[in-house]
Amino acid sequence: MLKRFIFVLFPLLILLSSCVSVSSGVSTGVMPSWVNDVDSAYPRTRYVAATGFGNSRAMAEGNALAALTSFFGQTLQVERTAASSYQQAILNGAMDGWVETAEMRSNIRSTASMNNLMGAEIKAVWFDSKETFYAVAVMDKANTIRIYNELLQNNLGIINRLMAETSADPVSFKSVICLMFAATLAEINEGYRSIVLLLDGTTNESTITSGAHYRVLAAEIIGRMRIGIRVVNDRNGRIFGAFARCFADWGFESALVQSSFPSAMRYALDVNVGLSPVDLPNNPNVFSRIELAANLADRNNNAVLIPYTFNSREGHTSAAEADNRCIAAAERNINEAFASLLSDYLTQLIPEK
Repeated sequence: MLKRFIFVLFPLLILLSSCVSVSSGVSTGVMPSWVNDVDSAYPRTRYVAATGFGNSRAMAEGNALAALTSFFGQTLQVERTAASSYQQAILNGAMDGWVETAEMRSNIRSTASMNNLMGAEIKAVWFDSKETFYAVAVMDKANTIRIYNELLQNNLGIINRLMAETSADPVSFKSVICLMFAATLAEINEGYRSIVLLLDGTTNESTITSGAHYRVLAAEIIGRMRIGIRVVNDRNGRIFGAFARCFADWGFESALVQSSFPSAMRYALDVNVGLSPVDLPNNPNVFSRIELAANLADRNNNAVLIPYTFNSREGHTSAAEADNRCIAAAERNINEAFASLLSDYLTQLIPEK
């Protein structure tokens, strides 16, 4: 029995799945009944089956699998970002520590290297001895339901452990990250549930919660957090304002710290700004250089969470305007580069165990 992976992409859906098996032989002679009536060989009560044809075996198999996936149509709606994050978490091993058994880890990793439909098989290929190949793609409903229910239950187990992590450190960046990934898993599970129900299977509805539920919980925690920002050598609060906007876009409240951070303030962004003149002989303009370094830290364990640096040289006819342009350049970079670093941090893959 040869094994081959088939890529199937639905609109707004990426299904992480197992290998598709295919019979090694190609039959000839009398036309099989499934060519014209697939239900005669693979009754709908037990199977989902579809045929495809082409001028090569590969084309016939691909068309059969494409026809098979059309059975699911638009009932499968998994948000693309969630599916991409889930796949990435599997492929880079971030989920390994959260999966309870070695067998499940092996199964999940082996199926995440491509995007395809689980449980699909090329059952047979027939050549009409002229120029056309025919193939039949088949899914055994009971087997496919079992596969998706196992993955669904595995994700539910991870969600439960993520919620335990959140409870252990409830008002923290870690809890936000855990809840964001719980939302991703919940959205994947909504897709799995759709497949199971479409195949006439059942799931434990009481254990499945929407991804939106966990995103609301994350937003509630964000609303309770306060980020301290201290800026040395700011200019009219402009650097503070740029960083504060990045946090505000996520819903965090920022507080300006003038001297030392209060002991109760867990998260602190310490920023140092340096402006210095630049001597460029024979240049009629005046130039200034800005050097900015910032560290977002968790003061509970003295860990730097996000380091950020920026430097630039700007010129004008006056020193004051050259300095002003340096600050403006820093504002733009903070609103782009630091905002991106913050987003990447908060939406990072599942935290390491």
